[in-house]
Amino acid sequence: MSLKKDAKLILDAIGGTDNIQAATHCVTRLRLSLYDEGKVDQKKLEEIDSVKGSFSTNGQFQIVIGQGTVDKMFKELNDLGVGEASKDEVKAASAQKMNPLQQAIKTLADIFIPILPAIVTAGLLLGINNILTGSGIFYDEQSVIDVHPQWADLANIINVIANTAFTFLPGLIGWSAVKKFGGNPLLGIVMGLILVNPELLNAWSYGKAVEEGTVPTWNLFGLEVEKIGYQGQVLPVLFASYILAKIEIFLRNKVPESIQLLIVGPVSLLVTGFLTFIAIGPLMFGLGNLITDGLVALFDNFAALGGLVYGALYPVMVITGMHHTFLAVDIQLVGNTGSTFLWPILALSNISQGSAALGMMIAARDEKLRGLAGSSGLSAWLGITEPALFGVNLRYKFPFIAALVSSAIAGLVITVQSVRASSIGVGGVPGIFSILPEDWFWFFVGMMIVIVLPFVVTFLIAKGRKV
Repeated sequence: MSLKKDAKLILDAIGGTDNIQAATHCVTRLRLSLYDEGKVDQKKLEEIDSVKGSFSTNGQFQIVIGQGTVDKMFKELNDLGVGEASKDEVKAASAQKMNPLQQAIKTLADIFIPILPAIVTAGLLLGINNILTGSGIFYDEQSVIDVHPQWADLANIINVIANTAFTFLPGLIGWSAVKKFGGNPLLGIVMGLILVNPELLNAWSYGKAVEEGTVPTWNLFGLEVEKIGYQGQVLPVLFASYILAKIEIFLRNKVPESIQLLIVGPVSLLVTGFLTFIAIGPLMFGLGNLITDGLVALFDNFAALGGLVYGALYPVMVITGMHHTFLAVDIQLVGNTGSTFLWPILALSNISQGSAALGMMIAARDEKLRGLAGSSGLSAWLGITEPALFGVNLRYKFPFIAALVSSAIAGLVITVQSVRASSIGVGGVPGIFSILPEDWFWFFVGMMIVIVLPFVVTFLIAKGRKV
């Protein structure tokens, strides 16, 4: 009866069924595409017992209900006339409200988020390998496998498993990107794997080969084309996937179904492959290097400013969804330099938002707010910040500002000390396993800043305001 009552109240607070363009739900949240978000009565919505928070992002209005309960709540909404759409239909409806920049950011997010579990898993495993092979962690100037050689093969197997996702990264991106652009994702996998074929010069050996003048080439009717691979590169496979998908869609619409199997796939891959090796690959490879070299130079020459600004801006980028674009930048940095100095700041920013929410949990008088702040704070510490960010911190503003200032200070500290991660990992407390072992101390210092400072500041202000 309580859920039935709350479902009616939710529907009333968001403007009724006539204001719902499409609706679905995930594990914890109702995901709605509304015709007019201006009709939402935020105050009335927040007073509903079942609602733990709400926020608008990427054209979707999302209401946090909670794991397990959200399924029952959506069933009650169905009984009140709210039809269930697929997640793709909701995304499509939401995309109509976005400007070109938002659509570009959403496209990148839709490509990289599906492959994130593989990359994060690989990052955590690389962290374990770093612990086993890094010198000076447990023994002076020696690694675990130096002192205990019987662990060497275990470390090597872990390294092989972990490195696979990065070695064949273009295959993962090709699958996700071609799927997003409307083509056959299997052809996307093949296109990505073509770019890391062992027959090609490894991208990580390209610089040395240029110095030695030993870069292999193809002679295509008088046109000299460098025979190089694109291991660890993001931009070449992204653009190649877009071209592949568009050629495939064009051919599918023109070629009779009876011979599509013989024409569409081979022609699409052949044309895209030639274009990639001749033009797309070299141009995007150069652009990718330019971006990473520029970032490295910026943080090398203005480390304190870079860390301060990125630490302050990251939570703001989460609000707008622009943080998804930096997934590609982090991956590109790892591919080009073997590590990333941006991702550690991200991890500390997430912890900071969680600490501010936990400060609200201890200080708040309202039981519902205490419960929401506690669960969302722990979630942020484990890398999922949206519930804490939208459900608690932005709602009261001062926790968000406390977290933002704290992450900026911590970003400054760890950037000045050149803290780096070997890969993308879990963007929270477990993120320390992705940090290079020699940088653990200063990352831990950064963690202490974002755990203590936002918690204390939020707690004191909340107590003073009697929240």
